[in-house]
Amino acid sequence: MSHSIQLEQLLEAGAHFGHLTRRWNPKMAKYIFTQKNGIHIIDLRKTQVLIDIAKDAIHRIATSGRSILFIGTKSQIKPIVEEQAKNCHQHYVSERWLGGMLTNFSTIRKSIKRLNAIDKMEVDGTFEKITKKERLLLSRERERLRKVFGGIEDMTRLPGALFIVDIKKEHLAVKEAKILGIPVIAIVDTNTDPETVDIPIPANDDSAKTVELIAKLFADTILEGTEISRARQAEFSADSERLAKESDSTEDGTAIKRKMRERKIRKDVSKGHGGDGIRIEKSDTEVAPEATPEA
Repeated sequence: MSHSIQLEQLLEAGAHFGHLTRRWNPKMAKYIFTQKNGIHIIDLRKTQVLIDIAKDAIHRIATSGRSILFIGTKSQIKPIVEEQAKNCHQHYVSERWLGGMLTNFSTIRKSIKRLNAIDKMEVDGTFEKITKKERLLLSRERERLRKVFGGIEDMTRLPGALFIVDIKKEHLAVKEAKILGIPVIAIVDTNTDPETVDIPIPANDDSAKTVELIAKLFADTILEGTEISRARQAEFSADSERLAKESDSTEDGTAIKRKMRERKIRKDVSKGHGGDGIRIEKSDTEVAPEATPEA
């Protein structure tokens, strides 16, 4: 699996700088080491532990064949979110979160189908049969739709988990994930409530270097998990094909077909939730308490 992030790397990226002490959320107290010049300093030892916990969870999800949706719409963050999501072939939302992107996914799919329809018009000759003004209007509509939905254009089912930067800004995404029971892994700063997500990663969510460091680790982890998932699927397909041939060449094909079904059931169960996702228990994300200076 991918290497862990070192404390020195987190320090160099400025991951330890929280918000002004007057803007803090008391629920972040256990992740705060001290304060300096009116700014809370995050305990990076705990950050490091939670990054490793998140990495393990992401690896399990990717290995099960599920996707991770990357979300980050702040101006200094969205290019990083886009790049790292694309690097590991995952979906992303970097422009703005529209209410219902998860809870009303069927309606969102209609907007994406409209986007695909306009693309098709351009290549099938429809654009040549309409007026210049109509072409301009369609082009503008396509540009607007792609800006918002481009990162989820090929997403045909709900993701196995969300990776979010700044849960205060992306509170709608967190709320929708909670309604649907989708696990949330998020970078949380000192002004947020870490209890609203499954795996909080205390760090400076305004620092592009910090976000890039963590997002790249997760992208590399997803690539590794995806490779394992594909290898398992190929192996399962090969086994199924072999058993099917044996079934055709034997008088008692019923027993062999039953074995095929049993293998598929075991494969689904091994993914967790019957193959629909990975459960992340709150107890898995608890960091051992340490004596820390008063914030």
